[in-house]
Amino acid sequence: LGVSLSACTTVETQSFDVRKNSAVESAQISTDADFSKYDRLLAEDMGIFFPQNAASSDEDTQRIRQIFRAAFIAELQGYDIVQEPGPRTMAVQASLIDLRNSSGAPLPGMRREVRDMAAAGSIVFLMEMKDSESGAILARAADSATAPTLAATAGTATDWSSVQGAAEKWAALFRQFLDANLGR
Repeated sequence: LGVSLSACTTVETQSFDVRKNSAVESAQISTDADFSKYDRLLAEDMGIFFPQNAASSDEDTQRIRQIFRAAFIAELQGYDIVQEPGPRTMAVQASLIDLRNSSGAPLPGMRREVRDMAAAGSIVFLMEMKDSESGAILARAADSATAPTLAATAGTATDWSSVQGAAEKWAALFRQFLDANLGR
């Protein structure tokens, strides 16, 4: 008598509603997102992605991170920002993806979901909100309307005032999203 066992594999998928008429170019909210349970934010390190042949210096990259972090922290006054995941904590990660000098080659360390929101020739700011414990994506927003001028090749300089302006604009948009969705 032969017994046949078959393994069952489950592929988890997540559905998103694409928000029309949003303040950003692309806004996706998970169909099962419940923002009402979050009252704390966990800020994850900012991802900055450049093509290998057009990366900014380590010093510029660190300064970009500092400018964005300061702009977001200033804009998020009144929100409880924590250092550890928890049941009422939403993790937030910003990414700056500069594909203006990309030949279309993949960028090291960039997840597929992030890559799909950027196109060769563009610079995109992406904000992802996740449940801090499960890692489930609650929402993503991407925008390239306020693109800072970043040093991309030798001999070019970063325009720090444009970086500051972009950081402040995107921080204000994020605050508006939080206020609308977390009931503030």
